Amino acid sequence: MNLKEKMDPVKIPEHIAIIMDGNGRWAKGKGKFRIFGHQNGVGTVKSITEAAAEIGVKYLTLYAFSTENWNRPKLEVRALMELLVDTMRKETPTLMKNNIRLSFIGNLNDLPEKCQKQLEQTMAETQNNTRMHLVLALSYSAKWDLVQAIKKIAVDTRNGKLKEDEINDQLIDKYLSTNWMPHPELLIRTSGEKRISNFLLWEIAYSELYFTDKLWPDFTKEDLYQAILDFQNRERRFGKTSEQISNQ
Repeated sequence: MNLKEKMDPVKIPEHIAIIMDGNGRWAKGKGKFRIFGHQNGVGTVKSITEAAAEIGVKYLTLYAFSTENWNRPKLEVRALMELLVDTMRKETPTLMKNNIRLSFIGNLNDLPEKCQKQLEQTMAETQNNTRMHLVLALSYSAKWDLVQAIKKIAVDTRNGKLKEDEINDQLIDKYLSTNWMPHPELLIRTSGEKRISNFLLWEIAYSELYFTDKLWPDFTKEDLYQAILDFQNRERRFGKTSEQISNQ
């Protein structure tokens, strides 16, 4: 029995988030420039997206470019933006074929105009697809999202649309850019690093975390299945005891 057959189809996470890490180290290990790693990482994105949709994942959020990544060398950033545009243009037919909708979280205004236009075009072309949401986190950070949410709440409170005692975690959820999708049940990070890197900090409060030493270009469908199997073998208590979970 292979890993895919071992998974319980009833317990497939509805939402998986992935920190795609290790492209640069993968390229460096092969004596290549960092952009070579990013180019090969695109193939992994395609493979994992198709695998996730095939097994019934409804939301797949990929940390593609953080607000902090703007501090990288300008040549690398420019190459990444060009790669993003080229990939979205080439892969739109694949998204349509697989009935996958492309969505986005992050500060769109930070992106070059060419990227904004291609992103908006691909999202518009795929907006009626229903099999799975592929969500790209671009120029995104959790702190940025929380700050913009707090500012909006402050404005609405000042304008009388909200009362102070109405502010709770459910209301904050509604002001975040992720308000339209469920919180991730499983967060995967590749490359052996064990940190969250400012990604979905609010939303992963009760997510299961899975770290693998595999660099992103080497991450395969089998690795995804292994992460899901690990998830399925965990007891998710949400603050309760094991006995309470057993008696439910």
